Amino acid sequence: MGQTLIEKIIGRHTEQAVSPGQIVDVAIDVRAARDFGGANVVKNLQNAGLSVADPARTLFTFDCNPGGSDQGYAANQQFCRSYAREHGIGLRDITQGIGTHIAIEDGLVGPGTTFVSTDSHANILGAIGAFGQGMGDQDIAAAWASGKVWFKVPPTVKVTLRGRPGPEATAKDLTLALTRHFGARGLLGCAAELYGEVVDGLGVAERITIASMATEMGAIVALLTPNQAVLDYCAEAAGRSFEPIAADPDAVYVESVEVDIEGLTPLIARPGHPDDVVPVSDMADERVDSIFIGSCTNGQLEDLCTAARILNGRQVADTVVLKVVPSTRRVWQQALDQGIIADLMRAGALIGNAGCAGCADGQIGQNGPGEVTVSSGNRNFAGKQGKGAVYLASPATCAATAVAGAITTAENLRAGSAVLVGAQELVTARDDIRTADTTTADAEISDAEAAALSTEAETASPRPTVLQGRVWIIANDDIDTDMIYHNRHLAVTDPAAMGRHAFGNLSGWEDFPERVQPGDIVVVGRNFGCGSSRQQAVDCFKSLGVAALIAPSYGAIYERNAINAGLPIVVANLVDVGLSNGAEVKVDLSSGEITWDGGQAQGEAFSQVQMDIYQRGGLLAR
Repeated sequence: MGQTLIEKIIGRHTEQAVSPGQIVDVAIDVRAARDFGGANVVKNLQNAGLSVADPARTLFTFDCNPGGSDQGYAANQQFCRSYAREHGIGLRDITQGIGTHIAIEDGLVGPGTTFVSTDSHANILGAIGAFGQGMGDQDIAAAWASGKVWFKVPPTVKVTLRGRPGPEATAKDLTLALTRHFGARGLLGCAAELYGEVVDGLGVAERITIASMATEMGAIVALLTPNQAVLDYCAEAAGRSFEPIAADPDAVYVESVEVDIEGLTPLIARPGHPDDVVPVSDMADERVDSIFIGSCTNGQLEDLCTAARILNGRQVADTVVLKVVPSTRRVWQQALDQGIIADLMRAGALIGNAGCAGCADGQIGQNGPGEVTVSSGNRNFAGKQGKGAVYLASPATCAATAVAGAITTAENLRAGSAVLVGAQELVTARDDIRTADTTTADAEISDAEAAALSTEAETASPRPTVLQGRVWIIANDDIDTDMIYHNRHLAVTDPAAMGRHAFGNLSGWEDFPERVQPGDIVVVGRNFGCGSSRQQAVDCFKSLGVAALIAPSYGAIYERNAINAGLPIVVANLVDVGLSNGAEVKVDLSSGEITWDGGQAQGEAFSQVQMDIYQRGGLLAR
């Protein structure tokens, strides 16, 4: 039987043939931690008495807050610097840019290799036919200590793009077409392989754009078979050649899907959901306040060139702020050498340090209450990039909109049909934009308060496999990690202080930390925990003493983080069974059976791996 790309890569790193559903230990070629997650990775190692197995394959990347302009980030960065110096670990400091891009640029990875990071978009590596995976702090600590992680081999969906897009469509528009087709969970827990005439002709930068948004469709990774141009690029970057890798002709796929892109025009995702995608023409003349061009999705040299070409000889509208952040220092330097930076600045753009920028609560790219932004990023969850509303679009649409002051395409700008907004015109706030409290600082907490917040006690094995508690029913689907634990609190490293922020960005549940009691069970909708790899979105519930989570499905990274933290998560649908808040339920982790007064449901029993980690009290527990 033939193998898919993901099966071949994992098989090579386990030295055995693998199949979907199999749980194996995967050797990891490169293991990275970012500036906000790195400190927690180190603390996990120190608390468990573990050392770094192979410093040469291990590194920190400081890309979330280049400049350390936030004191929490600055403290974490310096903590990691000291650890790196002491243990001979690689460090790409705040001057270098986005870690996943650096891994490709510097030739640390190539086709067929494996890479993990605390970055939920580590699956960008699928662009070059490599396995990349975002993971939580405990997972990465285990990878640093052993060079391996346990992993469940995912099934693969074969995706074929049919047709030829229109002349104005870009790689970002192809990506938005895919998110529109699959939605937030259409590829949940699966690997995807992308095929089609248009895919074959994509360059490395365009492939990165597409691969970067696999997470937004629920996928483990989106893999593109490396063509000769990709192989040559990676060989030059690494100073060594890589063998071609491709799926076998008789590979077995869980599903084959065709996505029609014939005549595709520029697309845009409306605020709140990356998959709420419509043609740009549907939003024509919607006024905007700011534009962001950057992120791991669209901060590459080709993206800056596109923006500069559209802006050439034009000025950013005087009612708009244009913020541009290159992905890496190398891209910054290339853009400087080629005059692109000068062109962008002449047009009125603000150019920031290389890095993730506003996508990760960085110092450039955030917006304020009532502010409307068009962004080239990959996520526009409520509160993700600030307090305003965020549309997602290509760099071309972003640049054209910056000039017009209202949403438009580059083609319309050239045709002179775009609305131009004057300085004296008032840009009014929309009713659907949340204007939540703008306070973002986390105050220091006292020892007594930390003790009160942290209800988790040391327990001797065996831990109970039957749990009983009252339930909280939160019926929403697709509750993302920014709703669970907002990115403005990422610099918090004390688990005891995380509980106070649980559901702080989920409308109607902001007071959950005051209402929940130790031993309670939280019942939620599908795809719970989609989005970021942040461990805090799990640890905040542990801090509050939540006994278990129950959902029909979980974001792939979130599921791993919860299992590795020893937080019981059960796969079952209790949203529609008639339960109400406060009802008592009993959950048998061994069998998956859930019972309550007058009813029962069958969930998935814990796997042996999940039960072993739970009984140990966490992946790194001794």
